[in-house]
Amino acid sequence: MAYLISTNPAENYKVVGKVKVSTDSEIASKVTKAQKVKTYWKELGVKGRVKLLEPIRDEFRDRKDEIAKLISIETGKVITESISEVTRYTDELSWFLENGPRALADEITLDDEKSIHRIVYEPTGVAACIAPWNFPFGMSVWGIFPNLVVGNPVVFKISEESPMVGKLMEEIILNHKLPESVFSEVYGAGYVGKKLSESDINLIWFTGSTRTGKSLYKTAADKFIKVVLEMGGSSPCVVFDDINIDLAAPVIFGGRFRHCGQVCSALKRLIVHEGVEGKLTAVLSNIVEKQKIGDPLSVSTDLGSLVAKRQLVLIKEQLQDALDKGAVIVAQTKIPKGLKGAFFPPTLLTNIKKNMRVWKEEVFGPLFPIVTFKNEKEAIELTNDTAYGLTGRVMSADLKRAERVAAKIDAGTISINYESRFLACDPFGGYKDSGIGRERGIHGLQELCQVKVIQNSK
Repeated sequence: MAYLISTNPAENYKVVGKVKVSTDSEIASKVTKAQKVKTYWKELGVKGRVKLLEPIRDEFRDRKDEIAKLISIETGKVITESISEVTRYTDELSWFLENGPRALADEITLDDEKSIHRIVYEPTGVAACIAPWNFPFGMSVWGIFPNLVVGNPVVFKISEESPMVGKLMEEIILNHKLPESVFSEVYGAGYVGKKLSESDINLIWFTGSTRTGKSLYKTAADKFIKVVLEMGGSSPCVVFDDINIDLAAPVIFGGRFRHCGQVCSALKRLIVHEGVEGKLTAVLSNIVEKQKIGDPLSVSTDLGSLVAKRQLVLIKEQLQDALDKGAVIVAQTKIPKGLKGAFFPPTLLTNIKKNMRVWKEEVFGPLFPIVTFKNEKEAIELTNDTAYGLTGRVMSADLKRAERVAAKIDAGTISINYESRFLACDPFGGYKDSGIGRERGIHGLQELCQVKVIQNSK
């Protein structure tokens, strides 16, 4: 019998707990049972499903502190951010429940003296949902509950880096009176996710790396089933020379270094007008050097650890590649002596070249490359010089210019100036290698459905 061992990356990889790795037969059994219950779950109707899901949402709220503490222990995320994660995504779960009936309501496309035509949104079927470790509660909520609301039974797999969060969520979900096998969970590393995707499912919902997402897309193509894939990002932040640097810098810092930069939608490339690069770098450097790195469970800690040793190794390799090719460290947070684990300091880099890994790859950690531009055309070219297209930010006092540049950025969500909210009402997803499909919002709920047209003569 194989077990998945969870460790604490901020406490020298101390063992947190273990869960049994799901076998091939267990995966197949859970999928088979989900297929058998899908008709009942569909025919219960959206209002009936929402009524059964509301108590789960309420228990998440009641156990917020317990969930948040476990997130910090397993992933190294500071406790203030973990509490914010549980609060925010529980609120988003409420939005899914409240707006599910509106999203699934029939739409009349024609109503004349001869006939009435309407669009009907029906469940797709059994959904395989695979969630990442960086927001283990939040991304699980995004995957599980919109599918359940629209009528898709869910077989769920959480990342191997955060199995105890997944186990706690499974416990809470199964505390309530859901029909048997409408929700079930499997555990393990990539192999388990692969077996789940190859099973008798009707939809793959995935958030995670581009490499894994593309592999799942190939599996879905062979099976000829629908996918919703939210993958990597290398989001640009374009800063023009008319912006208030003192106001912009804290927004930029938070956009890059939240959860030590381990966020798909984090700002990962700072593209600054050459006239203000020096001042902005100086203000950001001052912020970076004041950060406190330490115990994620302490409310006085600004930044915890990376999620795992493998992540630490990768970020060191990306930094060394940049330094070998001429990059310069202009600011770096000091790590206190005695800390043992996957700690890495927030680091600002200049003298960036396009052949560096920190420019070409997604950097899932606290490195921030800074480049300059001379004019708007060059800024747009630099912004789109990436395989990714998830999010971006434009900062300018000239709102017409900001809107003009935003329109030319190849990405799914663009923030202008200080707006930083990702709301449940807004669909979320990417261009290019950042994904296929959209989640959240009315559009995201409908994305999980089959669209049927019913035509009636009068």
